[in-house]
Amino acid sequence: MTAFRSLARAMLKGFFRDRMAFFFAVIFPLMFLVLFGGLFTDDGTSRSEIIQVGPVSVLDQTPKQLKTYLDESLEITKSSDLEDAIEKVRKGDADAVISQDGDDLLVRYSRADQVQAATVQGTFQAIVQSANIAETGQKPKFTLTTDQVEDESLKAIQYYTPGLMGWAIASGATFGAATNLVVWRKNGLLRRLRLAPISTSSVVTARVAVSIAIAVVQAAIFLGVGMVLFGLRLTGSWPMIVPLLICGTLAFMAIGLLAGAVARTEEAAVGIANFVVLPMAFLSGSFFPLDGAPGYVTAVSKVLPLKHLNDGMLDTMVRGEGPSAALVPMAILLGFAIVVTAIAARVFRWDD
Repeated sequence: MTAFRSLARAMLKGFFRDRMAFFFAVIFPLMFLVLFGGLFTDDGTSRSEIIQVGPVSVLDQTPKQLKTYLDESLEITKSSDLEDAIEKVRKGDADAVISQDGDDLLVRYSRADQVQAATVQGTFQAIVQSANIAETGQKPKFTLTTDQVEDESLKAIQYYTPGLMGWAIASGATFGAATNLVVWRKNGLLRRLRLAPISTSSVVTARVAVSIAIAVVQAAIFLGVGMVLFGLRLTGSWPMIVPLLICGTLAFMAIGLLAGAVARTEEAAVGIANFVVLPMAFLSGSFFPLDGAPGYVTAVSKVLPLKHLNDGMLDTMVRGEGPSAALVPMAILLGFAIVVTAIAARVFRWDD
């Protein structure tokens, strides 16, 4: 235990003294959390910017109930210059131009932002349909009621915090294992540890314990910043993120060990780790959901450990799933860790 404590203390001090490792493991991912927290606030819904050219009866004579909906979804400014309004839409300064010719409403939009274009078209289709019903006096046969399946108090930060936290844990575990192994090999510390009266299990256990402790610190920082600054709420079986981050740390430590085993310099180890972790973050939904991604992208994501870590934390923190939702991701992460660690052990070198 004395050897374990000494090694763990030295590794922990080394991590916090290494400014580059601390930056990429904690500060860099935290910057994205703060950035997303500022961009995707829930202070109000995003409104489409519409330029109205001339009189438009469905907008000028809007019933009170419909006007409330329009105020929430559209920001309408009036203009008398059609060409200038169209040019603003073309440049992205507005989302659409609406004008009326007799009973025909014409909406001009840009396909540069396809999501906004679809939103504008859907909104005005609903407006025209409502106006037609009011004009004919016919009572609609069908009505629509919408309701979200999650707790209505949930905010946007609930959804992207698990992914960004997963990326931070992946970066910390991978970079820490990779760079430590290379540096220790280059300065001869691995050889000294091999010759010292210290068991290999003590070295491995200390490295694992330190990596898990760093992951816990990362999670605590992310959750603390999210709750204090952006109103993050922990829901469902959120304590399951602890065993999830432990399994995730082991999986990404294995990647780091493999990178450190094959790399001869610290720069090469960092390059390999970056080559693996950064694309994996995009392919695993850490930055944006993969709902609209091509089939081959989602197929690749299913074999990546970060995808399962993100899904497990999302299920237990946001989607209201029980503790059992974390079991399959944990099993996949542990299986991945065992396989990659076995490969790293085969190519491991005590010295150059």
